[in-house]
Amino acid sequence: MTRTVCPPGLGPGAVIGLFTSSYPLAAEAPEAAELAKENLEAMGYRVKPGALMGRRDFYRSGSIQERAREFNALLADDSVDCLMATVGGMVSNAILPYIDYEQIRKKPKAIIGHSDVTALLLGIYAVTGVVTYYGPNFVTTFGQYPPFLEDTARCMRDVLESGALPYTYRMPKVYSDELTDWGKGPTHKEPKPNGWMTVSGGRARGRLIGGNLNTLTGIWGSGYMPEIHGGDILFLEDTEKFAAHAERYFSWLKLCGVFDRIGGLILGKHRQFDDQDTGRAPQDILLEVLGRPAFPILAGFDCGHTVPMLTLPIGMTVELDADAKTVTLLE
Repeated sequence: MTRTVCPPGLGPGAVIGLFTSSYPLAAEAPEAAELAKENLEAMGYRVKPGALMGRRDFYRSGSIQERAREFNALLADDSVDCLMATVGGMVSNAILPYIDYEQIRKKPKAIIGHSDVTALLLGIYAVTGVVTYYGPNFVTTFGQYPPFLEDTARCMRDVLESGALPYTYRMPKVYSDELTDWGKGPTHKEPKPNGWMTVSGGRARGRLIGGNLNTLTGIWGSGYMPEIHGGDILFLEDTEKFAAHAERYFSWLKLCGVFDRIGGLILGKHRQFDDQDTGRAPQDILLEVLGRPAFPILAGFDCGHTVPMLTLPIGMTVELDADAKTVTLLE
């Protein structure tokens, strides 16, 4: 098994390089991109756009090779301390064969994003053993107004800058799962009271692995999907799916034997879930698929397409206490 390596923590004035491995949202939503830049700079970071920032090639920012070159250029740029995705999309997995993994091994950097970026985060961790970060995307997460920025920014700083362990995640008091019409620019969203839910009680400790459930299908069975080990803590999230999708994907994981191996499960909030008039939430469908769970399950965690978004390091050890509704980074 590849040895796990944490990239260096970010220091004052760290440079964040922006890559667009899939959807060209910065071209579609320049106002939100500018707001995101202002918000990151207010946190003390400097922002360095990649070569495809603001570019559009129909459903993507550029060709497969152009997107790989942009990513590799940021990896090789000594002025860049961290790589952050502008947004997800559908086709990040296409660049996995062309990433400069030797450069990542030689000089690890924090790489952060979510949604379709799951393919890159898991692929890089699988090939190199370097910890990657399931966290904010540039436009969709930082192109927001308060009160959703503060918890996102605090957690990202705690995880990427200080790295002080153990670290227990704090539940944000409010959240929003509203969709944004990015073509019209960022909007003020209505906050909702937050809550994390115990679906199955118990405590477990293990390696943290996971990401966007839909995106996992694009790398499953390849060398870019880390093997699920016994005792792993799996985290999953998704957006704008139906009840039928939930049953299909959860059943797929069961058929693959994933639920026979993991030690615990964290379900992120599902933005704009369509229950198809069933009145059932994703965790209800999961329980039907599982029967009697043999591991702790915590649902409603803020690690997906809703805001605020907490940063999770893929490959690190965590303790999940579903009864206490806590998640703690250990090492």
